[in-house]
Parts: sequence; C-alpha cells; structure tokens
Amino acid sequence: MYDVTIIGAGVVGTAIARELSKYDLNLCLVERAGDVSTGASKANSGIVHGGYVGKYGTTKGELCIRGNELIRELDEELNFGFRETGALIVGFDERDEENIKKVYQNGLKVGHDEDDLEILYDKEKIKELEPHLNEDVELAMHCKSVGVTSPYEMTIALAENAVENGVDLKLENEVVDIDNQSDYFKLKTNQTEIKSRYVVNAAGVYSDKVAQMLGIDDFEIYPRRGQYVLFAKDQSDLINSVIFQTPTKKSKGVLVTTTYHGNFMLGPNAEDIDKKENIDTTIEEIESIVETARKSIPDFDIKRALTTFSGIRAKSSTGDFIVEESAVEGFVNAAGIDSPGLTSSPAIAERVRNILQDSGLKLKEKEDFDPHREPIITKGDMHLEAEIDHEDPAKNIICRCERVTEAEIKDAMNRGIEIKTTDQIKRRTRAGMGNCQAQFCQSRVKKLIAEEKGIDVDEVTVRGENKSPAPQRVDINEIRKIDK
Repeated sequence: MYDVTIIGAGVVGTAIARELSKYDLNLCLVERAGDVSTGASKANSGIVHGGYVGKYGTTKGELCIRGNELIRELDEELNFGFRETGALIVGFDERDEENIKKVYQNGLKVGHDEDDLEILYDKEKIKELEPHLNEDVELAMHCKSVGVTSPYEMTIALAENAVENGVDLKLENEVVDIDNQSDYFKLKTNQTEIKSRYVVNAAGVYSDKVAQMLGIDDFEIYPRRGQYVLFAKDQSDLINSVIFQTPTKKSKGVLVTTTYHGNFMLGPNAEDIDKKENIDTTIEEIESIVETARKSIPDFDIKRALTTFSGIRAKSSTGDFIVEESAVEGFVNAAGIDSPGLTSSPAIAERVRNILQDSGLKLKEKEDFDPHREPIITKGDMHLEAEIDHEDPAKNIICRCERVTEAEIKDAMNRGIEIKTTDQIKRRTRAGMGNCQAQFCQSRVKKLIAEEKGIDVDEVTVRGENKSPAPQRVDINEIRKIDK
C-alpha cells in the first residue's frame, strides 16, 4: 500500500515525487513510457520564464513567479544546469507598445520587483543588450530574471533524486483503470496493480483521460503542437538573452534563444491538432518559424540548422493550470500544465504537497533526506584527442561533437533508472546531439549499453521496443534551402 502514487514522470510528476520524498512516505511514480521526460518535458524551449507570463489572478500567475524563484535553489542541489540570460520582448509599432505595457503591468501585479522589469525606448540601449537585433525594433521590455535550462536534464535530475530518496519508479506501466475503494485507490496498469491512499494525476496530455477513469469530466485537454529549429552552436553569438516578440492570445510567439548548452534555437509555433502524440514537423510551419524569427534576429545562417523537433502542450479547456483536489477525495489533479509549466513545476509540487496535507496526509520530515545529486555532464578539457580506444574512461571520447566521455556514459547508466536505449543516454549526456547527429557515436554508445547489460549489441535500440513510430521530421537539406 503506497501513501501516494503519482501518475506521469514528466517535469511536473517528478517534481512532485521529489518534493514528497522529503517526508516519511511510501511513494510510487508511474510512467507509461520507458523513461522519464519523454513527453512535453523533453520537447520544449527550456525557458525559465519571468512571472509576467502568468496572468494575475490565475493559478499560472501565482505559480510561475514562485517557480522562477525556486529553480535556482533546485539547480544548486541537483546540478541539472541553469543560466540566467534575461529576456527582451520586442515591439515594432504602437499596437505592440500597448500590449507590452499590459505585460509590464501584469508583471508588477504578480510580484515582480520593479528593478527586474523595465520598458526600454532608447534604441541604443536596446542595441547594447542585443547588437544583432532588427533595426526596426522600436521598444522592448527587459526582464532580468529569465533564464534557460535543459528541460529533460532537469526532469531526469528530479527523478534520480526522488529514486535515491526512496520513490518507487515504475516505467513502462500505463494506467488503464482506477477503482475507488473508498479508503484507497486500486490502479490497474498494463503490468500490475497498485494500491494507494492518495493519487496525483500528472499525466500531461492524457490527464483528462486518467481523471475520467474516476468519473471526473469537468475538464478536457487539447493538444497544441509547437515546432522548433535547432542550430549549431556557432550561431549563438548572435544573441545574449531570450528574444520574444509581442505575445498574442494564443501563445508567447516565436522566440529566438540559445539552449543551456549553447545551441541557437527558433520556435515554437502553436498548432491545435487532433492527435495527442503527433510530434511530426512540417516544412510549411518551419518556413513560417524561420521567417517570423528573422523579424527579431535577421542574420542567422539557415545552413547551420541541425534538426527540427516538436512537442505537445497540454492545453486545458479551463484556460488555466488545474492544481486541486478533485471531487473524488484523495485524487489530486495537476493537469492542463502547458507553458510556463517547466518554470512552474517546483511551485506546483509545493502546492500539491499542501493539498495532500490539507486532505489528511501526514507529513513527517525524513532525517536522512539527501537533497543533492551530482551532475553527469562534466565541463572537461575541450581539446582532448578523440582516442576511441583510450584506456582511461575519463579521456575516452565517445561523442566527438559534444566531447562526451565513456566515464560520463557509464555514470549515466548507474543512477537508479534502468538504461536500455541510446536516446536515454542522449538525454543524459548529449551524446548524439552534436553536428553529426549521432552518425559517429551511436554505435559506440550501443556497445557500452550492451556491455553494461550483458546483452548483444543488436538488442540495443534507439527508442525502445513497442513504441509509437518515430516522428516524421523535415529533411535538414530542405530547411537549408528555405532562403533560396
């Protein structure tokens, strides 16, 4: 009998699991996929947003600014990587100015310090911040507290620390039914049955389906796809911060940023689609993203594009995050967590903890809780020779593009979460994310996984068995022709 079972091991579910692991509780984290961070948590911009993006008076407005504060402390404990960059929302005309003023006022209402937000009209000052910005920019709102993180590494770090502190992680367990037994819940998965006194629904785009298993039908989740273009790191000198255009009712718009690890990136768009797992990319939308992004930063080189990807945001029919105990006592929804869900996730975890306590869960702090987690990726000597058969694992370079060593890959395989695929290693070490897109290192990574698990190398796959088909991505050569 578990005290609490959390359904969904994205950034929200793992943040909740890690927060609850501070207490003497028997905890279970259930995930339908073969790894944590396989949904929206691995396919987003990685922006740690300013609180201004959450409308005052909403749950988003409360939790986004709190999450922005918490992520710095969380990174110090878990070493997933955070870099404060600041952000500019740029405007080109009077309509943009009117909208930017509204964003500024909302930021003050939700709790931003006045020295964190500033509307700039001096074009020279704006250019000092961003020398490569479009000359047509007339004004910009500057927010200093915006930053970037690696969303999948953050999720993995939360999960690893939760497991280290006693959380039972059940991967490849899809919840197919929930039975309310009055004083506990019985969850049926495709593999087993789980009994739990409380259940937290953090199932992302499927959170409405999970809620409906208990007859809760007061919200729906609509999938909204966002596509991105990722570039080589040599384009990152074009910007210093995160560049937003003036937001619309539908989204915060196409942004230009660098990732935590220094890749130049454009996106996302916002497409309402029918299928909750359709993470294809399309040339029509990529062309639109590139064209829109050039309005902010005109001079990036499209020939330096490496790949495209997309993610699905869980858009709620309520228009806001749903973080509350449902009509079924003991069943808590953490649903409809679209953007800024990554930023808000530590604050959502705090809110869920308080909801559970108010519902009767006894919270006694552990004496042996360990908040620290060592990093996997190390900032090694970038001039090491790529000696593939080197005897020293710390100097044996497996991924030449990202300078990933054998020692880092072996470290990633011994962190409490079973590693079966090269994609799992990629998310933990960046092996395969460089300019050659895994052409050099994938076979070497497979060999290391096979050796660790004592299996034949042919049994090691990229994404795992019995999964949905790989997404259809736009051919990179088509992208490099966009400006022709």
